[in-house]
Amino acid sequence: MPLKEQLENILEKRKKRDLTRSLVVAPPSSVDFSSNDFLGLSRNKILHEKFLNTLITFPHPPLGSTGSRLLDGNSSYAESLDTYLAEFHNAESALVFTSGFDANVGFFSCVPQPGDAVIIDEFVHASVHDGVRNSRASLVTSFKHNDVENLKVVLDNVIMKIGAKSNIFVSVEGLYSMDGDIPPLKEIVEVLKPFNAYLYVDEAHSNGVYGYQGRGIVCELGLERHVFARLHTFGKALASNGAAILGPKILRSYLINYARPLIFSTFLSYSNLISIRCSYEIMSSKIGDQLRQNLMKLINIFRSNIKLPHDNLLPSTSAIQGIIVPGNANAVRLSRILQKAGYNVKPIRSPTVPVGKERVRICIHADNTEKEILGLISVVEDYFKENMRLGNDQISRL
Repeated sequence: MPLKEQLENILEKRKKRDLTRSLVVAPPSSVDFSSNDFLGLSRNKILHEKFLNTLITFPHPPLGSTGSRLLDGNSSYAESLDTYLAEFHNAESALVFTSGFDANVGFFSCVPQPGDAVIIDEFVHASVHDGVRNSRASLVTSFKHNDVENLKVVLDNVIMKIGAKSNIFVSVEGLYSMDGDIPPLKEIVEVLKPFNAYLYVDEAHSNGVYGYQGRGIVCELGLERHVFARLHTFGKALASNGAAILGPKILRSYLINYARPLIFSTFLSYSNLISIRCSYEIMSSKIGDQLRQNLMKLINIFRSNIKLPHDNLLPSTSAIQGIIVPGNANAVRLSRILQKAGYNVKPIRSPTVPVGKERVRICIHADNTEKEILGLISVVEDYFKENMRLGNDQISRL
C-alpha cells in the first residue's frame, strides 16, 4: 500500500474515534480562556513598550542566533541571562534551552545513568515521557498522581530491583497543566530523604504565578536546597519563548556536554532573550504583584459563583480549571458552544486525559474581567441544565 494511502487510513481511524487534531485560529473578538498567558503579559502594553524600547536601543544584534549555543548561538547576553535567572530563582546555575520540551527531553535522556531509576508522576508532561524513552536508566516507572503513600511503595520496589546505591530520579510538576493542582512537595521531599533520590520539578505552569515576585512553587515553599533540578519555562505566564534548567553548577556543565537538544538545536534569537529578560523585570515588579493579586481574585470569583455537580468541577485553586464532561464528543460539544458564545475554550480529550475524564480546560488570566467570567459560567451552567438534564435541586454550590 502506498505511503500516502497508509497515512490517510490512519487519519481516518482517528477521525472515526473523534480524535482528529487540526490547527485553528481563534477569532480576534473571542475572550481568551484557553491560553497559558496567566498574567496576561502577551497583551500587556507596558511590557510591549519595554520590549520594543530595549530592542531598539540594543547594540546591533543579529536577527537570529545563527547557530546552537555550542557553536555561534551563544553570547554574553545569553550568559548574563543564565546568571540572572539563577540568582532570581535562588539556584547555583541556570541554562537556557530553546523550549521546555527540549529541556525536559535533554535532561532525562542524558542525566540518569545506567543502573539508575526514574520515577515519574503518572500525569507529568509528554516531554518527560519522551525523555525517559531515550534514557539510559535501567528502570522507569510511575506512581499515582500526587499520592505520597504510593510513591513510598514504588520507591521500596525500585530499591529492591536496582539496589540502594543507584541513583533515583523523581519527576513531578509544580502545577499540573490538566488538573490545575499542586503536588505535596514538602511531603515528597521528606519521603525521598532516606533514599539516594534526586527530585526534578517542572515549574512550567507555576513560574511567574506563585512565590515571591513569581519565583515559583519551590521558592514559595523554601525547598530550593531539596530539589536537584527545576525547569522554568517562559512561554506561558512570561509571554515569551524558551526555558531554563536550574540546578547545581556541575549539572549545567554536564548538560552543555551531553544534552542533545541543546547541542544540536539552533538557539533562541537575541529578540527572544531580550523578551525573556523584559518579562522577568515586569513580572518581578509591582505590576507583576498587582497582576498576581488580580488573578487570584478572579479565580476566587470563578470558584465562588459556578454551580456544578462536584464530580464535574475539578478541585483546583489555580488558574487552570477543568470541567469534566465524559466522552470526547461531549467535551468537543461544550467547547464549541462556549466558542460560539465568544469564549475561547478548548476540549481536552482522551488519551491526553484518562477515559471518562474528558473535559474543557478553562484558563483564567489576570486581564480577564469579572463580567467575562460570569458570562462564561452562565454558558457552562446552561449546558449542564439543558444537555445533562440536571434540575436545580441536583446542583449544589461548590
